[in-house]
Amino acid sequence: MQLMRKVGFMSEYYEKLSELLRINMTEKGYLLWKAIDSKLPNIWEKSTSSTFKYHKRADGSVPDIAEHTYEMVYASIPLLAMLNINVNTTDADVVLLALAFHDSLKYGPDGNREHTARDHDKLAADMVGANRDTFMKIMNESQAAILEDSVRYHSGRWSTDANKDFNFSDRHPIAMMVHMLDMLSTKDLLKLPK
Repeated sequence: MQLMRKVGFMSEYYEKLSELLRINMTEKGYLLWKAIDSKLPNIWEKSTSSTFKYHKRADGSVPDIAEHTYEMVYASIPLLAMLNINVNTTDADVVLLALAFHDSLKYGPDGNREHTARDHDKLAADMVGANRDTFMKIMNESQAAILEDSVRYHSGRWSTDANKDFNFSDRHPIAMMVHMLDMLSTKDLLKLPK
């Protein structure tokens, strides 16, 4: 059973995530993330697996969404170079926003579903798409499309909108990066420093 967050209280991992985004995004990108995050359901302390069957750590625990997302963002920073992306650029904003929003609607549009929504990838991507004009205040049209696509297909071949012939060769490399980081975290293969 999930405990409700006290008003004004933020988890340790949410605070770490926020700081990591602040340091590595453009100022406009970070401010946009904060503004959108404040309007999304506050599910940061909910489990990544409502049944506790998935996302298991070696010790049997299951992380909350804040820890899972922080872990992915933390691992992505040194990997940006493989896509020739520097921190504090709009390209970095695309990657970091995709990671920050990928599970933002995991418990549905209002965040109050008992179990995780199977279509959370589509819900989050549709939210990005419906607000494309807002995202285009800090990025160009191509980057906004990559952001939406990366959120939409973060579950890879299991994504709601993936057809039977789904292949990452049809997607931007950022989409594959987001999926890979999600899978690595899900399988407890990303490690944070102690």
